[in-house]
Amino acid sequence: MSAHQKANQIGGHAAVALLETYGVDTVFGIPGVHTLDLYRGLADRKMRHIGVRHEQGAGFMADGYARASGKPGVACLITGPGLMNAATPIGQAFSDSVPVLVICSVNATGDLGKGRGRLHEITDQRASIAPLTGFARTVKNAAELPGAVADAFKLFETGRPRPVVLEFPLDMLAATAEIGQTKRQTAARPKASAGDIAAAIALIDAAKAPLLIVGGGTVDCAAEVKAFVENSGVLCVTTTAGKGVLPDSHPQSIGSTLVLPATQKLLTEADLVIAVGTEMAETDSWVDMLTLKGKLIRVDLDAATIARDYTPTVGLLADAGPTLKAFTDGIKAGRKPDLATAAELRGATRSNLSPLQKKHVKVLDALRAALPEDAIVVTDMTQIAYTANFTFPCERPRCWFHPCGFGTLGYALPAAIGAKIACPDRPVIAVAGDGGFMFTVQDLGTAVEQSLPLPILVWNNDAFGQISKDMIELDIPELGVKPKNPDYQALARAFGARAVKPQSLAEMQDAIKAAFKADGPTLIEVHEGADYLK
Repeated sequence: MSAHQKANQIGGHAAVALLETYGVDTVFGIPGVHTLDLYRGLADRKMRHIGVRHEQGAGFMADGYARASGKPGVACLITGPGLMNAATPIGQAFSDSVPVLVICSVNATGDLGKGRGRLHEITDQRASIAPLTGFARTVKNAAELPGAVADAFKLFETGRPRPVVLEFPLDMLAATAEIGQTKRQTAARPKASAGDIAAAIALIDAAKAPLLIVGGGTVDCAAEVKAFVENSGVLCVTTTAGKGVLPDSHPQSIGSTLVLPATQKLLTEADLVIAVGTEMAETDSWVDMLTLKGKLIRVDLDAATIARDYTPTVGLLADAGPTLKAFTDGIKAGRKPDLATAAELRGATRSNLSPLQKKHVKVLDALRAALPEDAIVVTDMTQIAYTANFTFPCERPRCWFHPCGFGTLGYALPAAIGAKIACPDRPVIAVAGDGGFMFTVQDLGTAVEQSLPLPILVWNNDAFGQISKDMIELDIPELGVKPKNPDYQALARAFGARAVKPQSLAEMQDAIKAAFKADGPTLIEVHEGADYLK
């Protein structure tokens, strides 16, 4: 038997072959001495590998890939520091319910937990990462592989799709693997009982002023949301994660405006709130708790979410799409929607803006005009994105990605790379602040290497602007919020990227359009103090 034939039967190769059975064709990562047997499998299966410059980038790229495609994003990482470098994006995927699968090595089975000072050793690697995952598992032999991968995809496809980490001991990766012929296992999402559906329909029919909230759990059932809205006559607000599920141009849409006092007042006055696929968390509304005085219907795939914070009158552990269709089919049609209130609340997104937010809106309006309807915008934790979360119109789901819950800096660039890898025929743009951009700037190298036509709009205020503002308002001296910035134009060019600093909004739009046609990434620097924004 040749060395290559023998390699085809080891654990690392079997793991990759099994992923291929589940439709995985792209992996983000950095090879290391502990993952060589996994990389042997990647090479033999001719699976696409996207090399990154830091493991944090691999995790964010897998996240962006998953949000754009609807398929799990996969990262391959080494033991210890490799996995720990990805803890932040794993946490972001956990918070935002993104299906990310991390496969990684771990020290040999006989060394686990012994503290022998082995290379990359953590006393208990699985326990270190487990709180940030749907589950983390040590796969100790080839016989456990099919079940572990099946459980990961079952979570992604039937439950709240949080990240999964599967770690493989070094001896397992190198050992002979006999797993036989494997088939993809499938499972169904939970369905609401007829009794629960009937109880919810009764509440909807009896309501005088119902309001619908849809979150990230509805991004794949936009048609069902629209049909229910139109048949029921309800007004609809989306969370940031749900932007575009109901087009912002729809007359019954009040946009992603949960942060606005006028929308929160409407929620308080509603005699029925129907919350579908949303936690109604702090980062959805930026209040500790929404005041809901009426009855509440909750639909979610996560049982804990249904019961947390807001006790529902009727709670349905069920898939959003079929449940909304059942509502649509069962309710009494004919309620006249309050279109005047919807129009008023949509208009409120441009009312009472601060001078800084007005600058943001100038840029955002120009950006929207430069983008086709199906463009994907990937944003960072930056002030211009906070404004955009409630002012930037979206007509389709899976077009607006923001690191909502965990709220990590450095998300935009690598996640945009992942989104572009997933959807090469759709325009993708990253929007980052100068501070957040520097967290993952090294992955400009990945975008250049992959020849991605990716515009990267950097909102430069020479500060961690939001924290600087908070310090000033709280009468705290500004400490650590004015880092010395590099020359972004020179920095981008050093990576082999293009760089422009437009002198007008029209030039910014031209730069964005040109970037979509380029053979590599383009950094577009927009300074908060630019004359054309005054």
